[in-house]
Amino acid sequence: MKRGLALMAERGTYLVKDSYEDAWFLEHAPAWGYPKIIDKLAKVVQGHEAAFRLARKHGVKIAFGTDAGMLPHGENAKQFRDYISWGMPPMGAILTATHNAAELLGWSDRIGAVVPGLLADVIAVPGDPLADPRLLEQVTFVMKGGIVVKAAVKE
Repeated sequence: MKRGLALMAERGTYLVKDSYEDAWFLEHAPAWGYPKIIDKLAKVVQGHEAAFRLARKHGVKIAFGTDAGMLPHGENAKQFRDYISWGMPPMGAILTATHNAAELLGWSDRIGAVVPGLLADVIAVPGDPLADPRLLEQVTFVMKGGIVVKAAVKE
């Protein structure tokens, strides 16, 4: 495993760590009546933290990724909790979903930062997500390509 991680780091290969979906399925699987999947998912979920920490230790780039269509829309932001609880600073976790994801896609010239000339894909949350990363789960405003698709509600 260490050789594989060293090669990933050396070649700039990204780990796209989709951890929350498995935990979500593990939580809901008992009600679905699939006992075999529960044991398998439990082993997978237990391995996520160790794999994440080991990848970071070896300098592997990490990008935020989800199978968001597999669980309720909006739940995927809970994955930030995993990244942070596993030792990644909040800004580092946010960068996995912005800068790092753009770089992985080869789109850094179009997305991934708030700078002139890039597409205006922006979200807002009700407070400082660096102080409370759970705020990333409370998106109040969305702009996609410079067009507001979810306006903040004034109270």
